[in-house]
Amino acid sequence: MKLAQELRAGTVIKIGSDVLIVQKAEYSKSGRNAAVVKLKFKNLLTGASTETVLKASDKVEDIRLEKKKMAYSYADAGSYAFQDQETWDQVDLTEDDLGDALRYLEENMELEIVFYEGRAVGIELPTSVDREVVYTEPGLRGDTTGRALKPARLATGFEVMVPLFINQGEIIKIDTRTHEYVERVSK
Repeated sequence: MKLAQELRAGTVIKIGSDVLIVQKAEYSKSGRNAAVVKLKFKNLLTGASTETVLKASDKVEDIRLEKKKMAYSYADAGSYAFQDQETWDQVDLTEDDLGDALRYLEENMELEIVFYEGRAVGIELPTSVDREVVYTEPGLRGDTTGRALKPARLATGFEVMVPLFINQGEIIKIDTRTHEYVERVSK
């Protein structure tokens, strides 16, 4: 069993007789209300997408699936190809299969491909990735508090909020679970 707050993109769970893969998980805690997790699922058996909200403390049945390390090769008309570096086997996944992972995909990036009954159904991202900032407004000297933020665009087109001292061309670490800046890796 797994707590709802531990769910993230790529996690496979079972609710009733449905086997679901999490495509998007958004944790939310507001004032006096209980913490909740907004989830977007894809049913592995029917292919249907659904959304739901669970309390962060709710327990769901976690399913262990076969995983295989593969490298991202290329994209072609909404299909994304991944290749096993040892056997050269290739599997294709769709945008729906990948969900939020599209924000971080780079050529030759090694990932865990998730298989259900011999069929590729999704990927499991590492908890953090290092990416180059390809565009952001110029940084300001002296502001090292990290409290004021500005948008920064990555090579994939995804924008993440970063502290004002981050400049174009720098490498930053991003948490793939929360999609937030963690730290500067290099100048």
